[in-house]
Amino acid sequence: MGSNMTMECAVVFLALLLFAGTSSAKRVVTVQTGTLYRTVDSHITIWCNVSGYQGTMEQDFQWSIYLTSAPEREIQIISTKDPNYAYALYGERVRSKEIYIERVSGDSVLLHITKLQQQDQGEYECYTPNTDAHYLGVYSAKMNLTVIPDTLSASSAGQTLSKVEGDPLSLTCEVSKQTSQHSHLSVGWFLHTAGQTAAQEIITLSRDFVLHPGGTYRQRYSSGDVRLDKTGSTSYKLTVYMLQPSDQGEIYCEATEWIQDPDRSWFALTRKQADKNVVNIQATDKEFNIQINTERRAYTAGEPAELRCIIDAQSIPERYFSVSWVFSSTQVAVMGPNAVPVLNGDYALREGAGKLTFRKESDAIYLLKIHQLRQEDTGKYICRVTEREKTATGDFIDKNKRSRNVQISVQPLKSNITVSVTSNSSNVPEGSAVHFTCTVNSITENQGRLSVSWKLTDKQSQAWEIVSVDQEGMVVPSPSYRERSSYGEVRVERVRSGTFTLSVYNTLPKDQGLYTCTVTEWVKGPRDEWETIGEKSAGTPVTVTAVESIFFMAASSRTPSVTYNESFDLQCIVKPRYNPRVPASVTWRFKPVNGTEFQDLVTFTRDGSLQWGDRYSSFGIRTTIDKSASNSNFRLSISRASKQEAGTYQCAAELWRKNYDNTWTKITNRSSNLLGIKVLQPGKSRTHRRGGSRGTRGNKPQRHST
Repeated sequence: MGSNMTMECAVVFLALLLFAGTSSAKRVVTVQTGTLYRTVDSHITIWCNVSGYQGTMEQDFQWSIYLTSAPEREIQIISTKDPNYAYALYGERVRSKEIYIERVSGDSVLLHITKLQQQDQGEYECYTPNTDAHYLGVYSAKMNLTVIPDTLSASSAGQTLSKVEGDPLSLTCEVSKQTSQHSHLSVGWFLHTAGQTAAQEIITLSRDFVLHPGGTYRQRYSSGDVRLDKTGSTSYKLTVYMLQPSDQGEIYCEATEWIQDPDRSWFALTRKQADKNVVNIQATDKEFNIQINTERRAYTAGEPAELRCIIDAQSIPERYFSVSWVFSSTQVAVMGPNAVPVLNGDYALREGAGKLTFRKESDAIYLLKIHQLRQEDTGKYICRVTEREKTATGDFIDKNKRSRNVQISVQPLKSNITVSVTSNSSNVPEGSAVHFTCTVNSITENQGRLSVSWKLTDKQSQAWEIVSVDQEGMVVPSPSYRERSSYGEVRVERVRSGTFTLSVYNTLPKDQGLYTCTVTEWVKGPRDEWETIGEKSAGTPVTVTAVESIFFMAASSRTPSVTYNESFDLQCIVKPRYNPRVPASVTWRFKPVNGTEFQDLVTFTRDGSLQWGDRYSSFGIRTTIDKSASNSNFRLSISRASKQEAGTYQCAAELWRKNYDNTWTKITNRSSNLLGIKVLQPGKSRTHRRGGSRGTRGNKPQRHST
């Protein structure tokens, strides 16, 4: 019984083995999961595998399609078993190898369609002919393929550029797509150099919007020298800030459109390459030279001087230079790549006072300007330049160079002014105004400030200071002229930079003499104090004619003898002509025939009014008084003469001066000659002596015969 049980167990075990073998031999065909989206004219591969088969290790595969327009109709495409398997629709494409099967292994193949057409859209079936003893399992599998238009575009300027090492480079690529399915873009820039088969990647913006620099550009990307920016919805800009000789070649952009397949993998749906930009790069010389440029070496104190440090090098804007000025072995100023000047010691004070400038005129020129040179600026000037260069490893190295010495000499400032003086008149009457002009000329423009002083040297050779104007423009009258100046009778003015005027109004005899203008030239010293550098003088004489010396008068009459009731005129001539600042008062005086003293008849006062004498008021009834417009002829006219008007007449005058304080001073007085007037009874003869007799000075009476 035990043996029977053993036999039964063995049979059951064998049956189980047979059942298991039968189950493992079940054929299964799998195909790539769809739906796949591919573009027109693209190359597609679809894999197909078979497993669980029996028989030969190399399985055959047959591909068919069910077009969207006829989903129930099978159209045979290609077979590994039968070369004539294809229907006419695909026969030519199979024969031309546009469509072919790639065997990956005995039970795995890839269907290649190298140039998709819109008609290739549909449901694809992969079928494996039976090699098993019995039909068991799945012998085919299907997937869908959708063919979509290729809408990806990439464009660039496609230009030829000539650059110098260190120059910047900017290139823009326009990338766009119109695919209705969800897809991503990646954009990369590539460099193809001469002699290389493959292009090297510069930088790429991946489909996940992550930047990936190429291997040789990794360090430059990290330092910020290489950038890729999306500057617009379709614009991708490559920037290389400092070109290197290795960047020479064809630079182009390539855009790829990606789509995610059902198996979650990303597929490059299509690629487009823009026109290439040819970039030629001229290697630069890393050396640099420096020199100092100045207009001249010899100066005069107070003049400006400009010293320029000039750097001779290639690609200066992309390089980092520091420039310092050294005077007599001492650094006085330095400017780093940030172009901020730093000055030391006294130079910092002078720069703060606006007397010194250190600035960068251009990328290659550094200016040191001293606006007002001093004698202590004499010495040797040197320009030192340091270049800080960044190596490929990111380290910095410094290169130093210095210019040759430039010797500057500063001579003491000497005045070169000339002075001349003119006046409106060299001979003026007392009471009038005299105006002087002092003109200063200089060979050098704007050399220094000017002060001027005026003085008068009188007839006794005594010098009197009149007034001065200092270099700051302050007017200072001398004590002798302070009061007259306060009343405006002495005025000084600077009418322009080199012209000064002096005006003396209401001149006096003591104002006669030699007027001298002394001009002093000043400059600011090192400590901002005033220093004189020269002095020049010039003068002109002026004669003031005293009115007293030319003041005289004369009386006259045409009718020294008149008959009762006749009229007669008396004239008094006064010289010089009327001067409002030195007027005269004129009085007609009368002494009767038997009188002993003269009495005043009428007076023309200095202000032009008329005053009658008290004793002979009866004269006014038959008397007319007038004067000429020039105030030089004073006439006394008497009508209907009587015995009362017979006697001696005389004209007297007083000369007055109006002072600057509006007070009056009597200068002198004069009396005319005497005029005798006889009044005769009617019928008596008379002798006419025309014009009477005139005297100039003194009181001698004029005798008349009858």
